[in-house]
Amino acid sequence: MMRIKLINPNTSSAMTEAMARAAREVASPGTRIDAVTAASGPASIEGHYDEAISVIGLIDQMRADPDADAYVIACFGDPGLLAARELTEAPVLGIAEAAMHTATFLATSFSVVTTLDRTRIISEALVRNYGMQAACRRVRATDLPVLELEEPGDRVNEIVFAECLRALDQDRCGAIVLGCAGMAGLVDYLRARLPVPVIDGVTAAVKIAEALVGGGLRTSKHGDLAYPLPKAYSGSLAAYAPSVREGLGEQRPEIHAAR
Repeated sequence: MMRIKLINPNTSSAMTEAMARAAREVASPGTRIDAVTAASGPASIEGHYDEAISVIGLIDQMRADPDADAYVIACFGDPGLLAARELTEAPVLGIAEAAMHTATFLATSFSVVTTLDRTRIISEALVRNYGMQAACRRVRATDLPVLELEEPGDRVNEIVFAECLRALDQDRCGAIVLGCAGMAGLVDYLRARLPVPVIDGVTAAVKIAEALVGGGLRTSKHGDLAYPLPKAYSGSLAAYAPSVREGLGEQRPEIHAAR
C-alpha cells in the first residue's frame, strides 16, 4: 500500500475535503490518500504573508507523520516546498509545479487561471522559477476570493469558465492550468465545456507522486536539499530545531512531532 499525505496549508476543512475527493478519484487502487488540514495558519492563502505563515502549519503536519511515502502541498503558491523537501527523503510535490509540468506533456503552451490579481503575480513568479516562460502564455486572475471556492456554484463556475474561454481566444493556449487547489472541484465542469486539456494540480501531483514512489525515486540529500543543519532555535520556534541521529554513515536530523 502506497500512502500519500495531502496537506492543505490553509485551515479550511471544507476545501480539504473537496481536494481529498478529487485526489481519491484518480488514485490507483493501491494508494491511500491521507488528507489533512493545517491546524494553524490563515483561513485562505492569498498573498506572501499568508504563504509565509502557512509554512509552520505545513511543517507541523509533516513532522507529525514522517512515514508517508509522499507528500502533496495542496496550495498553488507551493508554500514551503523546498523547506519541506529538506525534511524528508520521500517525494514532496507542489501542485503548481506538478500542474505546469503536466501541461507541457499535453500541449506546447498553457495559460493559468487563478483567483485574485495579487495571486496572479505570485503565480507569474512561479512560472519563472520553474522555467516555464516559454510554455506559459499568460496568468489570468478571476478576482474570486479563495474561500468562494469552498462550495462552488453556478456563479463561480461561470466566472472561471468565462476566463478560460478568454484564455483560449486571446492567448491561443493549448491547455488550461487551474491556479488554485480549491478549483479541483471544477475540473469535470470545465472539461465538459472546453476543447483543451484542463489540468488540476492536486490530481496531477498525486499521479506524479505515485510514479516517483513506484519508480523507487527519493528526494536528493546532496546539496541544498540535504537535511536541515542541527542547531538551536530560539523563542517560540525552539521546538522546531532539527535534532540529530546517526544513519547510513551520515548525520541526519530526526523529524518528530513538535511538542
